[in-house]
Amino acid sequence: MSALPSDLSEPGTQLLSTLRQEALAAPDSGIVEVMNYGRERPGMIPLWAGEGDLPTPDFICEAAARSLAAGETFYTWQRGIPPLREALARYHQRLYGRDFSAERFFVTGSGMQAIQIAIAAVAGTGDEVVIPTPAWPNCAAATGLAGATAVHVPMHFTDNAGWRLDIDELLAATNEKTKAIFLNSPSNPTGWTATREELQAILDFARRRKLWIIADEVYNRFFFAGDRAPSFYDIARDDDPILFVNTFSKNWAMTGWRVGWIGAPPALGRVLENLIQYSTSGVAVFMQRAATVAVEEGEPFIVEQVERARQSRKVICEALQTSPRTRFTWPDGAFYLFFSIKGEEETGKLGLRLVDEANVGVAPGTAFGAAGEAFMRLCFARKPEDMAEAGRRLASWLAR
Repeated sequence: MSALPSDLSEPGTQLLSTLRQEALAAPDSGIVEVMNYGRERPGMIPLWAGEGDLPTPDFICEAAARSLAAGETFYTWQRGIPPLREALARYHQRLYGRDFSAERFFVTGSGMQAIQIAIAAVAGTGDEVVIPTPAWPNCAAATGLAGATAVHVPMHFTDNAGWRLDIDELLAATNEKTKAIFLNSPSNPTGWTATREELQAILDFARRRKLWIIADEVYNRFFFAGDRAPSFYDIARDDDPILFVNTFSKNWAMTGWRVGWIGAPPALGRVLENLIQYSTSGVAVFMQRAATVAVEEGEPFIVEQVERARQSRKVICEALQTSPRTRFTWPDGAFYLFFSIKGEEETGKLGLRLVDEANVGVAPGTAFGAAGEAFMRLCFARKPEDMAEAGRRLASWLAR
């Protein structure tokens, strides 16, 4: 579908016709639209973006400052500096209770770049990547930019069970063109979290069909029924066809730093190193020094963040469930509430209206695919007091 404007007589628009169709078809972000509309409103409570309200802790920032003061401003290891990759190996050992080699980890310029590289490594023109939806739109967009096709498998919502993924439907969506299954668990935006049994079924299928799994486990620490969410790491062999994509943004409040990583079989090392080389030529050393300290010393901060999210989840869910107009279930993981409002069908416009009428910023479900069109996404990774005020404003709006 062409993204060319109807009037090609305007200055510069003729140039658009010379661009790749994949670039032209990259979708606008419905989330950014609401953010731009409301970001300068006095008193706005911004719950539209996937980030918390805590700044990066001082001990992380100080590590970056020390690195800059030491003159670490030169090119560096494409795969990431050895201390960070070793720290990531130790972090995973603590988290999953098994041995990890530093050779499994590749530092990227954000979790988004980790996703782009993972997709580019396994899929291209004529290929397909299967993605459960509602889903963060960047995954499908990155698939399209690689020339591949995103195949969406709708999840199902019921009042009693919440969001559920039919594993049989997911696997049935694959065919001879399929190169990978992209699974985000815990999920942005729904909070759905795969069970160990569901992960095992997907992995068994991928092994039989020689398909890749791209495992987006960014929110694995934000899980409300235990210390962490079930993971493919719990069941995978070292040589399984899984590319794990992750980021420092969520656990350590480093959204603006743009540092992430890929976990992969060491045999892929040369390929992934080259893909990093031909995109960013590596992440700045001072940022990697900060990330190293985050991994090594940041566990208390993660615990604090998760507990704040747990409290804020309770506050906002209790506030909204008092209205007969809302429909949702408490999310199992991540830090989003995905809710619908009876009588409000045009959620794209509803996001703008809530800015004007409630002074609360939430993201429209239209940004997360067809399966999310009737819903809105609210980020509760903020202090409970803010969530209480947001709940009061939204409850008042709902009662009109």
